[in-house]
Amino acid sequence: MTALLSQEPDLEVVAAVDHGDLIVPTALRTPPDVAVLDIDLPGTDGITAAVELQARLPSCRTLLLTSVARPEHVRRALSARVVGFVRKDAPTARLAEDIRQVAQGRRVVDPELALAAATATENPLTPREVSVLRLTAQGASTRDVAAQLYISVGTVRNHLSSAVAKTQARSRVDAIRIATEAGWV
Repeated sequence: MTALLSQEPDLEVVAAVDHGDLIVPTALRTPPDVAVLDIDLPGTDGITAAVELQARLPSCRTLLLTSVARPEHVRRALSARVVGFVRKDAPTARLAEDIRQVAQGRRVVDPELALAAATATENPLTPREVSVLRLTAQGASTRDVAAQLYISVGTVRNHLSSAVAKTQARSRVDAIRIATEAGWV
């Protein structure tokens, strides 16, 4: 992407990093007008980095890239005052135009991402239920989940039962599927 954007006559790539923890220090050294951030970088995620950039370098506008239209990501990004939020697979010409729009202070949100956020239902799960579902989805046993979260096995079962009921699922596996597709887990 860096090479393709560098070919745009009116855009200059001042830095590129491959780890989220490097975003803010690099931006402070070489202040960009627009920071184009991947939401799913290792280390600090793009939304968290955008919040920190806003606090430490308010003149920098942020455009987030994502590969998945997850409503929770869109909501988090917009509440973090991200100016643009678009799909990674957008054509380079479209991305370049979006960067130009963001540089001018205009908000840019991919229509598919906006629709996903607008039509999504609110997350009915508590943060603890999300944690229990996430660990269960990763293959952890009830006992393992209890140990990792410092709660009893019975409490894990209660959280799983509650998540099944709240998602109107048929089973734990179905609750995980529903919560994952909704972007809650």
